[in-house]
Amino acid sequence: MTVHPTVAAFGTAGGELAVGGIPVSRLAARAGSTPYFAYDRGLITDRIRSLRAALPADVQLSYAVKANPMPAVVQHLSGLVDSFDVASSAEMLVALDTTVPPQRVSFAGPGKTDAELRQAVAAGVTIEMESENEADRAARIGDALGVRPRVAVRVNPDFALKGSGMRMGGGPQQFGVDAERVPALLKQLGATDLEFLGFHVFAGSQNLRAESLMDAQRHTVDLVLRLAEDAPTPVRYVNLGGGFGIPYTGKDQPLDLAAVGANLTELMTGTLRPRLPEARVVIELGRYIVGESGVYVTRVVDRKESRGKTFLVVDGGLHHQLAASGNFGAVIRRNYPLVVGNRFEQEPVETVTVVGSLCTPLDLLGDSVTLPRADVGDLIVLFQAGAYGLTASPAAFLSHPAAAEMLV
Repeated sequence: MTVHPTVAAFGTAGGELAVGGIPVSRLAARAGSTPYFAYDRGLITDRIRSLRAALPADVQLSYAVKANPMPAVVQHLSGLVDSFDVASSAEMLVALDTTVPPQRVSFAGPGKTDAELRQAVAAGVTIEMESENEADRAARIGDALGVRPRVAVRVNPDFALKGSGMRMGGGPQQFGVDAERVPALLKQLGATDLEFLGFHVFAGSQNLRAESLMDAQRHTVDLVLRLAEDAPTPVRYVNLGGGFGIPYTGKDQPLDLAAVGANLTELMTGTLRPRLPEARVVIELGRYIVGESGVYVTRVVDRKESRGKTFLVVDGGLHHQLAASGNFGAVIRRNYPLVVGNRFEQEPVETVTVVGSLCTPLDLLGDSVTLPRADVGDLIVLFQAGAYGLTASPAAFLSHPAAAEMLV
């Protein structure tokens, strides 16, 4: 039986798939019910270790909390990464509850309210400004609080990351300040009582093509060096973004991390470090750190036949794991890796379609998948569920119960 590499990483116990060495049926009892998400802390730690081995020693790792903001996951990562990037005040408070110091927390995202900016200034986190208006408001709030805001400019680059699952740079964007407008903003910052730190450039996400990432990093470094010439103070912070993808389907090839790391080493030693010696250089990753560490486990509640097709109906669905249903930005829906967790070592014998409990045809978790014989009570496990799972799904849709989460 061919096993997806991510599936093989979890191991087994008593003939069942195991997370953190614990069989999925026992985890269901521990959760109290199904569905549930389980994240393997050992796999998260291993991923950080592989990143540290591949990336230059003087490139720091920042975890994008939006990928998985579960407090236990963030706490675990606080001892493994160098900094956190947050996208809301709620995420900021989770990050501030860890051992990571406030000055190593950055706050990015369009549409920050005055209340959020006030919290960020008071906490001493770095505000990654998305517009000239946001810079003005941060300065006024800093004056009112008597605190000098720490700021960086998020730049909308004049290039895009080719092959990205989601484009976040190039062309008109709600993200960041257009690169050609940044010099004027930097002049404005020089006349304002803000502590300017540097730049954040994020061109796209979920990219499996090493050459595309390497090309984007080269363009990013060139752009930052050009903009640094107009900086009001020496640049002390450069966030090169991330975009590292994970393989969601059998057709996807894993990212060549070694090639990306070698390219970054060349950029650091040959260009960036000599020109910006004071800069703390950061790669910001979310999905790549936690995405393959998690599973979504849901129980079969009905088995039915309809005009020659067998359906397994489970107690979960797209309201917890939207991405697996193909309704989270996918152009073409493809099945995520999926197994019968409590029959993991049994051979596949039938082709079935796995659907959720919601009253919509969109609630499709596995289309014509080959599995061992499964019946009511068996546990269906979907992989690649560690990032953009529960908090990226419409949990209130049709008012079904919430899913539990655990770090194992």
